[in-house]
Amino acid sequence: MKLILKKVHVYLYVLSVALSYFFFWPLFKYFSIKPGRYRNMNRLRRYWAIISSGLVGFFYRFEYEEAIDWNKTYIVCPNHTSNLDISAMCVLVNSNCSFMGKEELKDGLVTGLFFRSVDIPVNRDSKMSSYRAFKKATQKLKEGTTLIIFPEGKISDDYPPTLHEFKNGPFRLAIDHKIPIIPVSSSNTWMHLWDDGTKYGTRPGICKFHVHKPIETANLTVDDEEKLKDLVYGIISKALVY
Repeated sequence: MKLILKKVHVYLYVLSVALSYFFFWPLFKYFSIKPGRYRNMNRLRRYWAIISSGLVGFFYRFEYEEAIDWNKTYIVCPNHTSNLDISAMCVLVNSNCSFMGKEELKDGLVTGLFFRSVDIPVNRDSKMSSYRAFKKATQKLKEGTTLIIFPEGKISDDYPPTLHEFKNGPFRLAIDHKIPIIPVSSSNTWMHLWDDGTKYGTRPGICKFHVHKPIETANLTVDDEEKLKDLVYGIISKALVY
């Protein structure tokens, strides 16, 4: 009976996301037409994330190691265990931002509009696609846009989830462009919704995120790439309680 209720809650969440998306769709579409409107698209996406999650009882709580000045540009690196992580990052990053994610998201009913405009799709199996995504990310950073990159590159197949090896991309970008990295640890979001929620269902509650202090990269070189990656991995891993 408990699992049935959790499965029902999954569909309520999907319905909440879909209905609220189509309610906001005319504005999303308008803002997606020109890059100059992307900031407003992100503002609206932030409200959409709060509303679509809150309607079915998902709430986000952020614990900050130190205050974040969102007037600056960052690369935000969270661990990834749930589709809720995406909504949570929309709520967290209070500035113009872009996600970098898998190319299939361009074809998603809800995600497609974003990954054809404000966000950056990448096919990691294609060197050409990775190169184009890297160039687009570089341009975004130069324009002062914060990037949100899940360094694992996917949601863990394990349940409970484990922290997978990180990809090098965000750390190379951070060093090349002297952009601070903000590690973000989510230890309990998977308990409310793991992956897309279809296997174990979902349950409402508070998803807790620890926002670590920014790591400066101004004095780092490409030789420090692995060291930076290991540092961020260690910071996130230490804060996880599975």
